[in-house]
Amino acid sequence: MFDKILIANRGEIAVRIIRTCNRLGIGAVAVYSEADSRSLHRLVADEAIFIGGAPARQSYLDMDRIVSAALAANCRAVHPGYGFLSENSRFAEMVTSAGLAFIGPPAGVIAAMGDKIASKELAIKAGVPVIPGHVSALSDLEEALGAAQSVGYPVLLKPAAGGGGKGMRIVFAPQEMEAALAACRQETLKAFGDSRIFIERYIEQPRHVEIQVLADTLGNVIHLGERECSIQRRYQKIIEESPSTAISEDIRQSMGQAACELARKAGYVNAGTVEFVLDPKGRFYFLEMNTRLQVEHPVTEKVTGLDLVELQLKIAAGEPIPFGQEEVVPNGWAMEARICAEDPSRGFMPSTGMITRYAEPHAGGLRVDSGVTTGSWIGVYYDSMLAKVISHGKNREEARIGLIEALNGYHIEGVVTNIDFVNSVLCHPEFAAGNLSTGFIEQHFDGGTPKQLPDPRNVEMGALAAALVYHMQTVAIRESLRPMVSLIGGRREDGGAHNYIVRTGEHLFEVLLEKTQEVRRWTIHVNGRAYDVVMPQFEFYRRRLRLTIDGQVHRFRLKSDQSFVFVAFSGITSVFEVYMPKEWALLKYMPAKVEKPSENALVCPMPGLVVDVLAAKGDRVFRGQNLVVLESMKMESGVASPKDGIIEEVRAVAGQAVETGDILMRFKA
Repeated sequence: MFDKILIANRGEIAVRIIRTCNRLGIGAVAVYSEADSRSLHRLVADEAIFIGGAPARQSYLDMDRIVSAALAANCRAVHPGYGFLSENSRFAEMVTSAGLAFIGPPAGVIAAMGDKIASKELAIKAGVPVIPGHVSALSDLEEALGAAQSVGYPVLLKPAAGGGGKGMRIVFAPQEMEAALAACRQETLKAFGDSRIFIERYIEQPRHVEIQVLADTLGNVIHLGERECSIQRRYQKIIEESPSTAISEDIRQSMGQAACELARKAGYVNAGTVEFVLDPKGRFYFLEMNTRLQVEHPVTEKVTGLDLVELQLKIAAGEPIPFGQEEVVPNGWAMEARICAEDPSRGFMPSTGMITRYAEPHAGGLRVDSGVTTGSWIGVYYDSMLAKVISHGKNREEARIGLIEALNGYHIEGVVTNIDFVNSVLCHPEFAAGNLSTGFIEQHFDGGTPKQLPDPRNVEMGALAAALVYHMQTVAIRESLRPMVSLIGGRREDGGAHNYIVRTGEHLFEVLLEKTQEVRRWTIHVNGRAYDVVMPQFEFYRRRLRLTIDGQVHRFRLKSDQSFVFVAFSGITSVFEVYMPKEWALLKYMPAKVEKPSENALVCPMPGLVVDVLAAKGDRVFRGQNLVVLESMKMESGVASPKDGIIEEVRAVAGQAVETGDILMRFKA
C-alpha cells in the first residue's frame, strides 16, 4: 500500500479522500490555488502545495505543476478525484510516466471510454444493449436528416466528447435539424475542442440508472449494484439513491452482467460507472462509462458498507478485490442530495460570497461530505457544489424522511443555496411514490418553484414553529428587561395559555400555546388540531429549532424579526406574521387604505442601546428587513421595517440610548 498520495482536486471530494487516507495511515498531500488558500481541504491535509492562480487552467488543470508537486512531496500515487483532470488520458499517462501510480484506469481505457462514439462501438462488441442510432459522426446536414429519418423522431444530437449535457439537443422534426446541429457543433467545439456529433433515438420519459463496477489488475470484475440518478436539472444530477425503485432483481442481474462485460472488454481497472437509460417498459440501453469515482458514490457505500476510495487505493497498489460478487449484499436504502451555491429563485444562478454561518445536521444514518465551513469563500472559479448529504434507512421512505429532516437542519448563511429546492423535490408526492424520470423537474416545477401547492400539514407545522419562536422570543426579551419593566409597561410571563394569529400568504392559523407541568413541554393547538410539542432549551440567538412533535423529531431553520418569522421546513420557505389577538383585531378591522401614522416610521419597541444602523437615507427597504440592531441586557435584537418603502430620515445613531416609542427612522409617504 502507498505511504503517501497526492490528491489532484479540491473541495468536498478532496476532503473525502483525505478522510480515508487518515484512517489507513496514508499521508495525504493536497494542492491548492490562490482562491483556495483558506479552503477546508488544504487545512485538513497532512501537507498542502500551492500550484497557481485561481483560474483552473492556472492550477487544477495544470498537469505539469500537479505532477511536479507529487514528485516534490515524495508521493507514490496520484488520486484525481472527479472533474478537472480525472478523465484526462494525457494526465494519467503523465502520472505513470513520472513513475507514480494513477489511482484510476489506464490512459488508453480513459481515452476509449471518453469518446462517446468509440465507447458505443465497444459496447456493441461486448453485447451490451445500446440506444438505436447513427453511431458514426455526422458529416453534414443531409446525413443528419437521413440518419434521423432512419432512427425515427424525436432524436437526440450528442457530442462525441465531453459530458454534462453540453452540446446536446432534442430534435422533434426535420425543420429543427439545421439550427440544432449548428448549435451543438458550436457548443461542443467551445467546451471540448471537438465538433463531432452523432444521433440517437430520444427515449421519452427515461430513467437514468447506473452500475458501480470494480476491476483489478488480475482480471477480476464485479459490480456493486445500481444507483438511480433520474432527478436532474439541465443534465446535472441533483438527487441520487440506491437501489432503484424501477429495477427488478432480474433487470439488476442483467444490467450488472452487462456492465461487467463492458469493463472486461475495455480492459478496465479500478472503480468505474456504467450508465444506462431505462425506458418506461423496463428496457435498458448503454449510455456511457465514467472512468472515475462518481459524485454519488456515497449511496453505494452506505448500502454495501464498503469504502470505495479504500478499494481504489488497494487496486491501484496491485492488490486483488478482497471479495467476490456473491459477497456483495446490499443493506437498506440510501439517498443523497447535492448542495450547491445557486439561487433557484433566479434561474439557479450561481451564488458567491463568504459563508458566515455553517452548521451541519447530525443524526443516526446520516453522512455529510462537505468541502466548506464557516469562513469559506465561494467564488466564481469552480463548481458550485458545496457538499452532499446522504441518508441511510431500512427502506426508501425512512431514507427519504431522514434526508428531509437533515436538510431542514442544514444551516448555511452568506451564500444562497439550493437546500430548500432539493427538499421540495424530496417532499413532492410523485417523488415519494418513486415515479421518477429525467424530466421530473421540468414536469413538476416552474423554475425553482413547485407547480403543486405545498402540503398543508407542513405549512401548519411552520405556523406552529413561528408562533412558538415568537412567544419564546417575546418572553426572553421581557425577562431580560425585568429591571426596566416599568418603562415598557409589560409584565412577567408566568405560564398559562397564550393565543396568537399566524398568517402566511392566504393561510391563516389560530394558535393556542398551553404550557404543561413538564419542563419544555407544550400542548399547541393549530386551528383546533392538538400537538404534543417538546422543545430543548430555547436559545434566542440561534437560527435553528429542533422540536419533537407528537413523538417525531422535526428541525426548522428560521430568522426572526419581531412579528415576522421566516421558516424553512420540508421545502417550504415562508414568512409567517405572528400577532396577538388584539393586534390582529386592529389590523382586521382597519380600513384597507388608511395608514396608521406609525406605518411611516420605524418605532423603537423597547429600551436599549443602538448597536448598528443597517440602512441609510434614500435606501429602498422591504417589510421584515432589519434596519436597526438594538442591545438590551446583553441581548441583541433587530428592528424590522413595518413596510416596503424608501427611507426619508434616519434618526438612530450607533451608540445612542433609546426608549420605547422613540422614532428611529421615517419613510417617505
